[in-house]
Amino acid sequence: MNVYLYVLDTLADWEIGYLTAELNSKRYFRNKNDDCKVITVGNGKEPICTMGGLYITPDIDIKEIRFQHEDILILPGGDTWQEEENRNILLFAKDLISRGAKVAAICGATVGLATVGALDNKKHTSNDKGFLKMVCPEYSGESNYIEKPAIVDEYLITASGLGALEFTYEILRMLNVFRPETLESWYNLYTTKEAQYFYSLMSSLSE
Repeated sequence: MNVYLYVLDTLADWEIGYLTAELNSKRYFRNKNDDCKVITVGNGKEPICTMGGLYITPDIDIKEIRFQHEDILILPGGDTWQEEENRNILLFAKDLISRGAKVAAICGATVGLATVGALDNKKHTSNDKGFLKMVCPEYSGESNYIEKPAIVDEYLITASGLGALEFTYEILRMLNVFRPETLESWYNLYTTKEAQYFYSLMSSLSE
């Protein structure tokens, strides 16, 4: 399974931090031998600069994606989603969504998807319905908008910029790389900060 992570200038580092840490470390995977690889994708192979000032050189260009049924495309937040250079990945994502493939978008990436009409007929969320309409006048999916940190509609995951943890939870659940009890303990630990969930998380790994 490949996790294709699109990277763009102004990428919001923290919105994918939980996710990339768990997928790359595999520390809580039900099977650490699972074939799960994070591949960074760029609009070209020039380094991008994240909002936090870190430089990432994409592993591959968009044209090199070889998307399979089990794969997922991750679209992180950022302030540059409405620039023309990102249109290719948005159209690619729209096609994936129409074919029932796995796509996950958070914060500014949901604005990008709205711009190309990818959300009009799918249940989704973003930073706010009014905000989405303001920055994307062509958006017409208001009736499918749901005010929650993260929403899943079949194989499409969308999230608010304040929902990085929920975003990660839904992706990990969809990929099924954690045992259900591990995932619930992991999520409860980070949301409640209570030690009992650390112990239940550790216990779930040895079951």
